[in-house]
Amino acid sequence: MPVMRETEFMGEVVWLGHVSAGQSIRADSVPALSLGFAGVAGERHAGENRASCVRMTNLYPKGTEIRNVRQLSVLSEEEMQATATEMGLETLDASYLGVSILLRGIPDFTHIPPSSRLQGPDGVTITVDMENRPCVIPGREVEADLPGHGAAFKPAAKGRRGVTAWVERPGALHLGDQLKLFVPDQRAWAP
Repeated sequence: MPVMRETEFMGEVVWLGHVSAGQSIRADSVPALSLGFAGVAGERHAGENRASCVRMTNLYPKGTEIRNVRQLSVLSEEEMQATATEMGLETLDASYLGVSILLRGIPDFTHIPPSSRLQGPDGVTITVDMENRPCVIPGREVEADLPGHGAAFKPAAKGRRGVTAWVERPGALHLGDQLKLFVPDQRAWAP
């Protein structure tokens, strides 16, 4: 019996972003991403390891070197549009959110199981870590260009912020590629 179960769901890559190293999470739109074991070379979130952040303080002191399972930020176009609508915007620019990969076509995307895989045409495979909880940083990017809307981001994005992921098998992603969803073949945890 396989450990990963292939689903009928495919996500079309509709936007790709590169987040330069530095203070801002604002992403630049790119036509393709080359994904290595350390993520996207030269990017803010690249690296096989990283310093733990405030999200991990219940496990480690901030700054502890840990495995980098936050190399990529993957969002759903449908969920991002729902966030925009709740914020009172017609659309929301993916660049504000530090998006690496924006997909269309996988329902309830933010809640796909941790350890799910998304596999591209050339075999490139990314592994989902977990839901990417909304924070105030993308709201600052929104506010810089759309004054009066930034504070609305965090509550509007709750349950719709997508997932963080890491590269399991290197390869390339291009606009228009289809990513096949595989999920762990196990029942939900029921303690």
